[in-house]
Amino acid sequence: MTQAGAQGPVPVLELAGIGKQFLGVRALADVGLRLFPGEVHALMGQNGAGKSTLIKVLTGVYPADAGTVTLEGRVVRPRSPLEAQRLGISTVYREVNLCSNLSVAENIFAGRYPRRFGAIDWQAMNVQARALLARLNLDIDVTQLLASYPVAVQQMVAIARALGVSARVLVLDEPTSSLDADEVQRLFGVLRQLRAEGLAILFVTHFLDRCMPSPTASPCCATARWSVNTRSPPCRRRH
Repeated sequence: MTQAGAQGPVPVLELAGIGKQFLGVRALADVGLRLFPGEVHALMGQNGAGKSTLIKVLTGVYPADAGTVTLEGRVVRPRSPLEAQRLGISTVYREVNLCSNLSVAENIFAGRYPRRFGAIDWQAMNVQARALLARLNLDIDVTQLLASYPVAVQQMVAIARALGVSARVLVLDEPTSSLDADEVQRLFGVLRQLRAEGLAILFVTHFLDRCMPSPTASPCCATARWSVNTRSPPCRRRH
């Protein structure tokens, strides 16, 4: 979402003054972040810096103690990950939280199966699943069990599931932690494609060397007004 004029582009997502405490321990203090359409924004910090807490506030797992979340110019307060997803904020977590005993297509549409005459429309589901995976340049048999595919493919399935709800913001929590170098490059290729389509992507990581997909297509690596319970500040480098 952009708006012409002197003020320039309008962020699709903005967090301002976010604060969160647990039993008196401050996890987040005055955190601000702006994410624009067609941007890959890397949120970096060492383990324990508060990255996951910020994601959970954004996606409704935790209520914020202070601050606001604005999505496309409207203040939102998601009370659950499902509500955040309905708003257009989808998250793919570090550990692929899918069902290995279900098919690829079933995992993509679990909880929102296409129906016809009150019954699951298996043919439509498989067709739609293949279309979502094609968007990620992945051609696999969607009727096979998810367990029959490697972790890298399962992660792509998780991303396809996130995209299947008309996501405007895609949050990836440590997406490269279980991938080898070739799989990381494939993931970065997918992120470049999604960025070109105008999706806003928040890439959460503590790997500095895995923050930049290529010298010519590097995402932003920055945290804005970041104050958390860590001894060393996160990356504030911007490309």
